[in-house]
Amino acid sequence: MIEWEKIIWLTSYVFVFAGLSVFGAHRLKVLYHYWKHRNEPPIAPGTFETLPLITVQLPIFNEANVVIRLVDAVSKLDYPRDKLQIQVLDDSTDDTAELSERLTEDLKARGYDAEFRHRTNRMGFKAGALDEAMVTAKGDFICIFDADFVPGPDLFQKMIHHFTNEKVGMVQARWGHLNKNFSLLTRLQAIFLDGHLVLEQTARSRHGEFLNFNGTAGIWRREAITSSGGWQHDTLTEDLDLSYRAQLNGWRFIYLKDVVVPAELPPDMDGFKSQQHRWTKGSIQVCKKTLGNVWRSDIPLALKCEATAHLTSNFAYLLLLGVLILMYPANFIMGSSWLKVLLVDVPVFLFASLSVIIFYLAAQSAQVKGGWWRSLPYIPLLLALGIGMSINNGKAVLEALFNQESEFVRTPKYGVATKTQTTGKRFRYASAKSLCLYIEVALTLYFGWLTWIALSRFQWGSIPFLLMFFVGFAYVSGSSILKRMNLTGVPTSGSDSSSPTDQVPATI
Repeated sequence: MIEWEKIIWLTSYVFVFAGLSVFGAHRLKVLYHYWKHRNEPPIAPGTFETLPLITVQLPIFNEANVVIRLVDAVSKLDYPRDKLQIQVLDDSTDDTAELSERLTEDLKARGYDAEFRHRTNRMGFKAGALDEAMVTAKGDFICIFDADFVPGPDLFQKMIHHFTNEKVGMVQARWGHLNKNFSLLTRLQAIFLDGHLVLEQTARSRHGEFLNFNGTAGIWRREAITSSGGWQHDTLTEDLDLSYRAQLNGWRFIYLKDVVVPAELPPDMDGFKSQQHRWTKGSIQVCKKTLGNVWRSDIPLALKCEATAHLTSNFAYLLLLGVLILMYPANFIMGSSWLKVLLVDVPVFLFASLSVIIFYLAAQSAQVKGGWWRSLPYIPLLLALGIGMSINNGKAVLEALFNQESEFVRTPKYGVATKTQTTGKRFRYASAKSLCLYIEVALTLYFGWLTWIALSRFQWGSIPFLLMFFVGFAYVSGSSILKRMNLTGVPTSGSDSSSPTDQVPATI
């Protein structure tokens, strides 16, 4: 290859990694703000002399495995029954609706103000169900729990008094993980979700920046919802959409890192992919819808820049798709001398990935003393998983950019924390299949071939990079294949959790 062509390839390679490094640098900024405010937990300015009425909304869709547990947990909330309304919002197309109705009738018989609402058209999906339920919601405050969440009895007592500040529009509790140790996949998910739930949300809330309602385990002031345009369903992440509209409207959000509501992580790869696809696509849809309003608003420039970084973070997957294209010329056309490794490969890896490694280890350390070293062996696999998800999530970004419509696909949930609990349970809902799987298999073979070439040429500096791509695509595609062959021990089910907006890190 002539010299100018090598320069073009090398420039493209450095440009793509420079872009990824910008996203990595933002994580360090978040980490700094977390560290700065780590000892400043939000304190309620007062207490209600008379507790306000809270309406609890439970959006359900084909979730027979978890709805009993959910309703039982809500019925045990330590809150006066005359100050509590429970709305069961069931859009199910199977016998879950009958179960939900029986559970609602049981609540009524026990003295609860409970309402069963069943829709057959699923108009607007979850956002549509929430919006329609506002007509009969009685509370000045609205709490939402997705079906796989298990709130503790004292949750409302820890959250409601923050609303004595009349500027507070939403109070969000942190998600916990019921089944973190179910499998390697759930362990990896817990690590990357904790980066958002422990560091990112805490830093934004305490530093006075915009954060997002996570779709569940949060309480809204009703006025904040209605004055900001209500629930809208023109994106797949209605929670992120309303969060930005409300904060641009002047409402303040509070995040309670130390108030935890446990929930399930998708234990199989297909369910994880569908969840990630929805979160990624929805965040880009909200970015297109909202970013212009952010910059036209009169909020400070620093808030505008942070909101831009927040809303555009998933564009990193397009850069990662560029890396897939550039890996061959970077290693086998431009050559792989030690000079290139030291001057190009090592710096771009450190800038693009070291920040991510520090970020997720810090999130684990912030929860448990010494947690970072226990999580250290999982970090290479977490980076590989991010690479393996690049086709699935990159497709979601492109669909959002080109306005391709797609259904709100529920995330499979099972109502179990260990594999031994799957015995004897019914699991009936299959995850959607996708062309992405075949592309992932092809890329597994491709990067396996590139790794073999590097070995045969003794290009030792390239091998760690290529292996990470090979392992990532092999793990993602292999897990999907084993699931569909029913060889994983994981059953098939369906549920929903809305978006925390944090995805598998799009870096290497």
